[in-house]
Amino acid sequence: MKLKSLTIALALAATSASSFAAEKEGFFIGAFGDYYDASWENVRGSAGTNVDDSTGWGAEIGYRFNDYWSARLEYADMDFDISNANPAMNATSMDGDRLGIDGLYHINGGPFYGIFGLKKIDITENLTFANLGAGYQHYFTDNFAFNAETSIYQGLDRGYTDVGAKLGLSYLFGKQSSAAEPVKAAPAPATVVPVAVAPVDSDGDNIPDADDQCANTPMTDAVDGTGCTLYEDREVTKSLLVTFPNNASKVAGKYDSGIDQVASFLKEHTDTTVLLEGHSSAVGKAEYNKWLSKKRADAVAAKLIADGIAEDRITTVGLGEERLKNTDNTPAAHAENRRVEAHLKSIERVKVKR
Repeated sequence: MKLKSLTIALALAATSASSFAAEKEGFFIGAFGDYYDASWENVRGSAGTNVDDSTGWGAEIGYRFNDYWSARLEYADMDFDISNANPAMNATSMDGDRLGIDGLYHINGGPFYGIFGLKKIDITENLTFANLGAGYQHYFTDNFAFNAETSIYQGLDRGYTDVGAKLGLSYLFGKQSSAAEPVKAAPAPATVVPVAVAPVDSDGDNIPDADDQCANTPMTDAVDGTGCTLYEDREVTKSLLVTFPNNASKVAGKYDSGIDQVASFLKEHTDTTVLLEGHSSAVGKAEYNKWLSKKRADAVAAKLIADGIAEDRITTVGLGEERLKNTDNTPAAHAENRRVEAHLKSIERVKVKR
C-alpha cells in the first residue's frame, strides 16, 4: 500500500506543469523521505528472520555537470519491518542504512531523468545492489526543486529483487540561467520611432566598449583615449652612509640593514649601477688617507657582492680628504668625515591614478 501511494504521487508530479530552468550546472544537496519494499526470507539462517518493508529518510549531495548529466552520493536511514519464526525473538523492526552513488541522465535536459547506480545496504549483513530507475524533478525557482523517483534494486551477492521510492527537495547552488520564454510576435507598429541607446561602458572608465582596447581597467587607474591605463616616469632614489673608526676599514654590523636595502634596490632596478665613494678625515698623510678611503669603499662593495650584486655593477673610488664633510679640526668632525657614501637613482614607470 505504501509503494502504491508513492507511485501515485510520482504520477501526479509528472503531470504537473514544469518550471524547469535550462542550463543547469553546479553542486546540489537534497533531503528525502524513503520507502523500500524488501522481501528477504531467513536472512539469519536458522533464526528464521524475515525482513520486509522499510520507511526512513535520507540526504544526498551531488553535482550537475550540464543540462543532461549529474551524479550524486546518497545516505538513507532505514527502519525495516521484520518477522521471526522463533517465538523467543519478539522484535518487530530493525535499523539499517543505505549508502550509494548514482548517475542521472536528464532526458533532453528536461524534468524527467533516468537513474543508474550501486548501493550498499547494511542491516543484518552488508549487501550490494545495482539499481535502475526513473525520476521527475520540478523546479519551483531556479534553485529549489521537488524530486520524485522510483528504482528497482537487484542484489549482486544475493538474488534479492527490491523496489524503492523517494520523495524529496533539493537545492542547486549558484546562479542558474532560465530557459527563454517563447516569444510572441508583436503587431507591427504604425510608426517606427528610433530609440537612442546609450553606449555600453562595462568597466566604467568613460570609454565605450566599442572603443575600449583594454577591458576591465581598474577603477583607480587613469586611462587614455583607448581605455588603457596611463603611466608616467618617476625618479626613485636610495642613499647609503657608512662611517668608520679612525684608521679602520671594517664595516660595522649596524650598517648591514642599510647595505641590504641598497642591494634590494639594485635587484629591483636591474639597469642601475652604484658608485661607492670612500672618504677620510684630514688627520694623517693625504696619500695614506686616499688609500684608506678606497679600502673602505671596497669593504662596502664586498658586502653588496655577498648580497648577490654583480661586481661589474659596482664602482669604488677613494677620495681621501678631498671632500671633507666637516672642515672643523675636532674629533666629532673627523668622525663625520670617515665615511663611504652612495647615491642611487632610477626611473620607474608607474600608473597614473584618477
